[in-house]
Amino acid sequence: MLNILGKASSINVRKVLWTCVELNLPFEREDWGAGFRSTHTPEFLALNPNALVPVIKDGDFVLWESNTIIRYLASRYGGAHLYPADAVMRARVDQWMDWQATDLNRSWSYAFLGLVRASPAHQATGEIALSIENWTRHMRILDARLQATGAFVAGTHFSLADIPVGLSVNRWFGTPFEHPSLPRVSAYFERLAERPGFAMHCGNGIP
Repeated sequence: MLNILGKASSINVRKVLWTCVELNLPFEREDWGAGFRSTHTPEFLALNPNALVPVIKDGDFVLWESNTIIRYLASRYGGAHLYPADAVMRARVDQWMDWQATDLNRSWSYAFLGLVRASPAHQATGEIALSIENWTRHMRILDARLQATGAFVAGTHFSLADIPVGLSVNRWFGTPFEHPSLPRVSAYFERLAERPGFAMHCGNGIP
């Protein structure tokens, strides 16, 4: 049985949970992180020295880094429909997964922490405005990409990349500020709502 360590509200844990649903992969989950068991204990640090969730234990194999975890699960457990073996198609999936984890995440971090998490360290009005501006620029990139594909971020079919990107789109809609009209992003989010793991781990009221 696959064991997932991390609280279910974490966006990075939800990547793994949604992927498991897409793969029909059974798992057990343990609550770790803020509000639950500390990730700074020797027990957890032995699994991930970065003290971050998620971590998976697949038998004797331990793995951390959420995007790496979902690539591993798709590769091991029959996920070629999500993570194709063809080098070009796989590279396109990887490109958008990496974009979500780096460029997109960095753009929304300050605004999200300030406006949703109410972090005292993220309340500078100018910094929030700049974060929203950068976030919007990246969401326009996504909107243009979706216009080009007509469907999903890596192409015409749902792929592993749509899980992290979809969770970020959920965070976009769940953050309180005036959003510009991005019709392709809105339509994309509606398409994602048809997926079996969406209601449980993306459109579940948790931004």
